[in-house]
Amino acid sequence: MSGSKCSRLSGALLKQLLDSVDCVLFDCDGVIWRGDQAIPGAPEVISLLKKHGKKVFFVTNNSTKTRKMYADKMTALGFGVTEEEVFGTAYCSAVYLKTVLRLEGKVFLIGSNAMKQELEAVGIQQTGVGPDHISGKQIDWANVPLDPEVKVVLVGFDEHFSYMKLNRAMQYLTQQGCLLVGTNKDTKLPLEGGKAIPGTGCLLQAVETAAQRQAQTVGKPNNFMFDCLASQFGVDRNRCLMVGDRLDTDIMLGSNCGLKTLLTLTGVNTVAEAEAHQKSGCAERQRMVPDYYVETIADLLPALQGWTASL
Repeated sequence: MSGSKCSRLSGALLKQLLDSVDCVLFDCDGVIWRGDQAIPGAPEVISLLKKHGKKVFFVTNNSTKTRKMYADKMTALGFGVTEEEVFGTAYCSAVYLKTVLRLEGKVFLIGSNAMKQELEAVGIQQTGVGPDHISGKQIDWANVPLDPEVKVVLVGFDEHFSYMKLNRAMQYLTQQGCLLVGTNKDTKLPLEGGKAIPGTGCLLQAVETAAQRQAQTVGKPNNFMFDCLASQFGVDRNRCLMVGDRLDTDIMLGSNCGLKTLLTLTGVNTVAEAEAHQKSGCAERQRMVPDYYVETIADLLPALQGWTASL
């Protein structure tokens, strides 16, 4: 396929793109749903892609749900999805610790119950989920009890994040051989109405600052999330499309992994922001420029429906 980057996707170009891919990766929030509402037309798009024999997967940096929780949510919103098609950072972090780090020991987890469940599903024990209440005097905090079996501090989204959790993470990371892993570096979680709340990246940066070291991250735009999926399903990156609403995670993941990329404008970023990256002359920012964009994922429907009619 030819053409300039950041092209509006429609008509013959859309059909050409669909013919060139066997696999489509979707981000979730802002792409196929917003909050608890499906993006209009999104369930039909997923269904038609599968009907045409395309492999469809869902890749999200959100670490608050297990694969099954995501599949259940999607089913409730009208998507026909199995948990094996979902790759969230709760699951991918567990796989990373098990297969890449080959962890022999426990995890100090700053994260959710969903992360705990995914860790336990691959046989990894954790400590740390839930509130960590401060006790004693400040002079004692550097001597908080530590589990000697902990070999990794894993940081995801944690509504119970606190000074004491930060302190305990720091104390673990002063131990020789203890590693620091984060689910992702997203600094904000966008909400309905243009509002936002702090994301996992804020928590991870606090731990990195306290420990004076950089974390290895598992989620987008790190290649591992795609590699995890590709190793299980034999996906050919040359015939794969990444669809997302964030330039610094979704589109950069696609660029990093050699995938075709499509920005949808129902979430975080805009065409103007993508074009600013394109004009910047900065190699790092160029990787955040999508190949194509659409207003909404529903813009794929005419081509998919026409394709069905011609079968």
